[in-house]
Amino acid sequence: MGSAPVVVERWEGLECATQLDVVLPMYKDVWVEPPYCEGVKGIADFIDRFAQEVRLPRARLVIARCGTQPVGYAFGYPLPPDTGWWKAMEEEPTAEVAAETGERTLAIVELAVRAGWRRRGVAARLHAGLLDGLGVERVALAMRSEPEAAPAHAAYAAWGYRQVGHWRPADGEPVSHIMLLTLPVAAAPANR
Repeated sequence: MGSAPVVVERWEGLECATQLDVVLPMYKDVWVEPPYCEGVKGIADFIDRFAQEVRLPRARLVIARCGTQPVGYAFGYPLPPDTGWWKAMEEEPTAEVAAETGERTLAIVELAVRAGWRRRGVAARLHAGLLDGLGVERVALAMRSEPEAAPAHAAYAAWGYRQVGHWRPADGEPVSHIMLLTLPVAAAPANR
């Protein structure tokens, strides 16, 4: 685990694709664990999805390293106005919740930290690095409900996320909780 400080680096848009060789080994390390248990198909689906999602406007990737060792990553993008994200919810979202502009909501689609680096603040640093300077109003993510995901649930709750619904991305897929974090509005400068 080393004593070098953890550094977070960021890539935007198509630059993210250049980091697949760094992200993929971490993806394999983290997502093979329960409750995810990703196999060959899940890994191939991730590669295909990542190749498409890096093309979305303002896609962003952050990678945490300790020295030269990658220890975690997070990836997301602002939801486009025509997103199907909210339509996948089992509950009918209100028009206010589902309204997207392309700048309102950051969807975090990946946030993973290697086992030896968990509970050391790496996930919080990745989360902050993903949001830094993006200027969105809120953040959405889907997370599994199995007991193995309890530490992640606790972290998201501590960061201010609340559950707003359930999501089943496809028939036969496990249900995930849809979590939403409303960000504080920056105070406007006072007129003098």
